[in-house]
Amino acid sequence: MPTDCISYQNSGYFSSLMNDYLDQKNNLDSLYNRFPKLENFEDQILEKQNNYDNNNRSILVSTLQKQYSKIETSVLTKQNIEALNNPNTFTITTGHQLNLFSGPLYFLYKIISTINLTTELKAKYPTYNFVPIYWMATEDHDFEEINYFNFKGKKFRWNKDSTGPVGRLSTEGLAEFLEVYMLELGSSTNAETIKKLFTDSYLNHDNLADATRFLANALFGAYGLVILDADNQDLKRNFIPFVKEELLHKSSQKLVLETAEKLKEYTIQVNPREINLFYIEDDIRERIVFENDRYKVNHTKIEFSETEILTLLENHPEKFSPNVIMRPLYQEVILPNLCYIGGGGEIAYWLELKSFFAAAKITFPILLLRNSVLLSTEKEAKKADKLELNWADLFSKQAHLVTAKTKELSDFPVDLTNLKAQLQKQFQELYDVANKTDESFLGAVKAQETKQTKGLENLEKRLLKAQKRKLSDILQRITALQNELFPNQSLQERQTNFSEFYLEYGENLIPTLIKKLKPLDSKFDIIVL
Repeated sequence: MPTDCISYQNSGYFSSLMNDYLDQKNNLDSLYNRFPKLENFEDQILEKQNNYDNNNRSILVSTLQKQYSKIETSVLTKQNIEALNNPNTFTITTGHQLNLFSGPLYFLYKIISTINLTTELKAKYPTYNFVPIYWMATEDHDFEEINYFNFKGKKFRWNKDSTGPVGRLSTEGLAEFLEVYMLELGSSTNAETIKKLFTDSYLNHDNLADATRFLANALFGAYGLVILDADNQDLKRNFIPFVKEELLHKSSQKLVLETAEKLKEYTIQVNPREINLFYIEDDIRERIVFENDRYKVNHTKIEFSETEILTLLENHPEKFSPNVIMRPLYQEVILPNLCYIGGGGEIAYWLELKSFFAAAKITFPILLLRNSVLLSTEKEAKKADKLELNWADLFSKQAHLVTAKTKELSDFPVDLTNLKAQLQKQFQELYDVANKTDESFLGAVKAQETKQTKGLENLEKRLLKAQKRKLSDILQRITALQNELFPNQSLQERQTNFSEFYLEYGENLIPTLIKKLKPLDSKFDIIVL
């Protein structure tokens, strides 16, 4: 096919907010710091350099070294961790939930976008160092969002009770689940590689955080990826002043609501609460609420006076967990970060936060929409060529695609536009006559026009339906191909696990993606493997 990409805006899969952000519409200017262009990173570097507390670097490095102490670490990742001690080193960060077996394909695309951007930045600004960070969402507690993945049209779900932070969740009981999945893989060399990777990740580690770290490191350690678990007492100690501000003054809600008002023409992604913090222990992660001058942990009997909760914060900052509003601030406080890379939903909620960051006096990062990718086999691409389909066709909604191809493949016009135009012309002549006679005749003309126009429209629908039946063979081949590329009529990257493609392409899969994806190009890539 003639093109290997399609713009995000023309793909039909991005919200109006994301399309307007990518088009740099003026109404959004005040909601972000700098647009993600290579030349804009120079000022971002200087701003972050002046704003970031370099005393946080040693704690960040020591925490990472401890977290990597039990897994094999590449030379490049070790160098990147050590480089974070240097005031001239900055991070590019993406975050992702601890989806089972990595979840859908866009897990890869987020991380590859991050790795590739650091490479581009190093080439443009060689006097600085840039480290790719994968921020594991270990403190999330919605296990139902991450306890499954899809493989070849089948959903594999791990049924287990979980109430606390998912990163601390025990991997006990995964062996049986893994055994069922492995039966689907077969016994090829690539299948055996996947089996070993998932076994080593999930059966040789005690919790979901360690398992996910091992998996991501196995896939991307060679590219210098640094994986961070921020559910950590030492890191949270640096965040104490901001937690205290939230507890005492509850300022984030007012600021975020004011910003959200500027987005009222769009769908608001998140709504702030009075206090945007959770209380966490191994088995609970519940909201902190303020009632009757007491700080209470929702759905429990735990409560504190102001003095008690501030004492707890000083002694045990690890018991306080930021929610979706506070987490971005936590990230930017502890990391020397320049840019956050996320999906459309993530960028949407970041756009609600700039005034909150300004009040906290923390530099707001550049926001970059991650790479999106459609993977196609050569066989699928050849099918599309034979069916005379382009990528824009395949990205369109299926009902629209079927109708458009029916009209295109028909030997005669399927729509009755010309007849409707002729009918309208005939009735215009009748209206000219009606205006010269009794008014009752005018009503009869209008009624007849409505009746005949509706009759033509019904005939047009029946004609289209008849042609769809006549062309059913080729239309079925078209929809079958689209369903292969867009499972469940959704984006492949949101449905399919990477193991499905690794099974076929093995160790070449990730290097191919690394080579082809350009994070600053703002296009939906189509890669024929």
